[in-house]
Amino acid sequence: MNILVVISFILAAIVVGWAALSSTDNPKSFLDLHGLVIVIAGTVVATSISFQLDRVFLMLKVFWNRTILGKKPDYVTVIKDLMKLADAYRNESAELQAMVDSQKDLFLKEAMKLLLDEVVETSQLGKILKARAETIFERYNDDAARFKSMGKYPPAMGLMGAVIGMIALLGGLGKPGAEKTIGPSMSIALVATFYGIAFANLIVIPIGENLSETSKEIHRKNTIVVEGIKLVAAKTNPIVLAEELNSYLLPNERVDWKAVVGA
Repeated sequence: MNILVVISFILAAIVVGWAALSSTDNPKSFLDLHGLVIVIAGTVVATSISFQLDRVFLMLKVFWNRTILGKKPDYVTVIKDLMKLADAYRNESAELQAMVDSQKDLFLKEAMKLLLDEVVETSQLGKILKARAETIFERYNDDAARFKSMGKYPPAMGLMGAVIGMIALLGGLGKPGAEKTIGPSMSIALVATFYGIAFANLIVIPIGENLSETSKEIHRKNTIVVEGIKLVAAKTNPIVLAEELNSYLLPNERVDWKAVVGA
């Protein structure tokens, strides 16, 4: 589980809760089931119309798997693994297949299996893996774009809830004692807008930005794997492989191949 993301959601809830509790003597004024249903259900319906209902359920799965459970790619570990695989491949080690099967990075594992199966020419291997990396990047970006697009609906639904509340309020102004209900009725009407703004800017849009950033990091990791597999196929010295792949990282992120070789 990505504990930092979970903590961020908890902090968002604390911020909203503190703002609500500290701004009024009656915290219950921020509770309105009618407004909540309009915002949540309205957002789901609008998103379903935009992307089809099955995609909405897929978005929930993407959120859980890549935002809550997902972790940032470990570039250093990937390069170290490629160094070990390169050394085993050059020396035709009997342990190579076991090393491949034990890989935790699925893209690296798939790429090495493709190399070992020898179903494609080495010259075609890099092209195939690059196409797969680009496909993953595009699909992940599409997921992020859906969440960002979804972020425009909650405020609109909140405004709709407020308008509905105002219509009901104004429609009853002619009744006796209506002046006593103006304040509470307007408060309830505006709660839906509050829900919409909070839901969009503290949950939906940040999820989209998180997915967008994650897709870039995964694409960078997959690019390192593609170039690394090409070097493995060419039976490149593991040290040279590490130096070439370090070019994709900042100086403070790079692998210390001396520590790997000396291990």
